[in-house]
Amino acid sequence: MNRTLFFAATTLAMSLSAPAAAQRNFDDVQITTQEIAPGIAVLFGAGGNIGVSHGEDGTVLIDDQFAPLTGKIQAAIAELGATPVQYLINTHWHFDHTGGNENFGKAGATIFAHNNVRVRMAAGGTAAGNPTPPAPKVALPVVTFEQGVTLHVNGDTLNVISTGGGHTDGDSVVHWVDGNVVHMGDLYFKIPGYPFIDTNSGGNAINAMNTLDSVIRMIDDETKVIPGHGPMSNKAELVAYRAMIGQVVDLVKALREQGMSKEEAIAAKPLADFNRGEGFIGPDAFVGAVYDSLVASGG
Repeated sequence: MNRTLFFAATTLAMSLSAPAAAQRNFDDVQITTQEIAPGIAVLFGAGGNIGVSHGEDGTVLIDDQFAPLTGKIQAAIAELGATPVQYLINTHWHFDHTGGNENFGKAGATIFAHNNVRVRMAAGGTAAGNPTPPAPKVALPVVTFEQGVTLHVNGDTLNVISTGGGHTDGDSVVHWVDGNVVHMGDLYFKIPGYPFIDTNSGGNAINAMNTLDSVIRMIDDETKVIPGHGPMSNKAELVAYRAMIGQVVDLVKALREQGMSKEEAIAAKPLADFNRGEGFIGPDAFVGAVYDSLVASGG
């Protein structure tokens, strides 16, 4: 396995384990920066990839990883020549993407997210079987929306779009129209293993496919694609990812139509011929999530 992808998969597994995250020493985490277009960058560290828009109108951050990393993230932003974060967008509610909300909220950032992100953060819940406590008020999104919101900043148009989620019920993608960049959040993993469909948070594989289809129609072959985890990507790789999900859905649907239960479908090992490496989400977990998604969708 490619060392970069192995590190990304290991980081994600730790990110989505609340006890591991609580015990982890973040001192050794380095925030690395990749400038992908004028005024647009992506930060890699521990947790979800961070998007940055910076320029004369201020700094917009997309996701913020873990609270102990806030200082390092702020330093990386300053090294870009950017001002402190004015606006913060959460692509969804999971703590490896919203863990820094409290710190950035206290520092004066206005937080944006889908309605369900605020609801789930306020209530607390589970992600990958791990508990997340209710978030303090200062960490909650202040501006919420159902379908989207547009920011006109730094000479670009940032469309924050929700088309029904899929990873959770509160996913958003962020599209820089002029910069031709899209941040996918965890609707797209570019790491070994399978997609994480968080059915406990309203995730659904059918909705994920529909959302990916919407994004694919919106972008072109030159679009720079920021995945939720893993290195930078592009439209062709996103299309292949969407096609893989569709293949799995078709396989699991066929097993359901044969009368198999969820447990029987998992035991049938329909993904035995797939070669996606070892990752945070294995084939059995993904088959189970797809089965649950089909049941929920009536498919």
